[in-house]
Amino acid sequence: MINISEVLETNKMIEQENLDVRTITMGISLLDCADKSLDVTCEKIYTKITTLAKDLVKTGEEISREFAIPIVNKRISITPISLVGGACCRIPGDYVQIAKTLDRAAKEVGVNFLGGYSAIVSKGMTKSDELLIRSIPQALACTERICSSINVGSTKTGINMDAVRLMGDIIKQTAEATKDSDSLGCAKLVVLCNAPDDNPFMAGAFHGVSESDAIINVGVSGPGVVKYALEQMDKYSEGGLADFETLSETIKKTAFKITRVGQLVAQEASKRLGIPFGIIDLSLAPTPAIGDSVADILHCMGVEYAGAPGTTAALAMLNDQVKKGGVMASSYVGGLSGAFIPVSEDQGMIDSVKIGALTIEKLEAMTCVCSVGLDMIAIPGDTSAITIAGIIADESAIGMVNQKTTAVRIIPVIGKKVGDMVEFGGLLGYAPIMPVNTFACNRFVDRGGRIPAPIHSFKN
Repeated sequence: MINISEVLETNKMIEQENLDVRTITMGISLLDCADKSLDVTCEKIYTKITTLAKDLVKTGEEISREFAIPIVNKRISITPISLVGGACCRIPGDYVQIAKTLDRAAKEVGVNFLGGYSAIVSKGMTKSDELLIRSIPQALACTERICSSINVGSTKTGINMDAVRLMGDIIKQTAEATKDSDSLGCAKLVVLCNAPDDNPFMAGAFHGVSESDAIINVGVSGPGVVKYALEQMDKYSEGGLADFETLSETIKKTAFKITRVGQLVAQEASKRLGIPFGIIDLSLAPTPAIGDSVADILHCMGVEYAGAPGTTAALAMLNDQVKKGGVMASSYVGGLSGAFIPVSEDQGMIDSVKIGALTIEKLEAMTCVCSVGLDMIAIPGDTSAITIAGIIADESAIGMVNQKTTAVRIIPVIGKKVGDMVEFGGLLGYAPIMPVNTFACNRFVDRGGRIPAPIHSFKN
């Protein structure tokens, strides 16, 4: 049993070290909302979301007040909508109507984001999947709270290069459709390989078909807590430098305490809402706030800037110890659970890019060992769709071969060039425009078809 004393010892973490519950995300299955009529489908979707999630925000705020734990976001994830709209959507515009319905439902219940405007196309695309994908630019341009994700590959199936090529075009079109807000639509669109069914974090959240009708997933974040623990560790170590065993134990113990906070919040939310508890996602998700940075943790571990030699090894160790500590603290750790490295959302990452220590190529190497992939990276607006598709293919290959989730959330900011700055606001932060390798990859990407699954995918 978890008792309140376990939370009281974290007060210092909350007040001084930026510990928070980043999100309570309610997953909702919309499979029973499918209908041959578009209007009926939209009505069913709106009714189910507004019925199940009507108390989500209020409950999150009550728990936050009673336990003095900041709960930053209350969100919803839904069944990949291409599975729901297949019977009634005939043109991309039909899916846009569903997107508007979802946005209206999200506003009604008060959540800040709703994820699941999604399709799973790792082996092939149905007509419904393709219509959904082609609707994304317009859907993200005319809604405020909708997030979209497309899974283009997996270790079991390989990489669907037709979908990869199409997503290069879709990202460019989304950038153009939202150029008046610095191509912000692309910040709500992510392309994944090995996407988990229970991720509570946006923009990649969706409610997998193997899940219950509704569940509660909680994402906890505490980069500042880990940073403080490492500073204290070295401060009291002989010579001011602890060895690797002490370093790993410190990270693991800190992750354990952070996860216990999430466990308490998840159990309370589940009990009060009458919805089963799903998983805790212990991800070190940074914010633009000073001291709430994964890059700062890497600095405490011993690299001058994120991107310096040794960065990938430090990140691998950090990610592994976070997972080990989290697993010991909860029976149900899931989602992504590790370290995120989004450039625009991490002040330390931004500083590393500005000084020249961190490049897209180094970030790609770092994604081999962390929880996600190339995240919240702003690139020149004139970057070609084929180059973006090549970047997606590279990142998907890392995920496929290493049996891990990888993702690309990249933002070609229309009208911006290398060295310019772009401001997204809020938790999305701001970012310098990073240079992209522009040598051609079209003869590779345009071959079409599917990259086969790796040999180690055969487990039966």
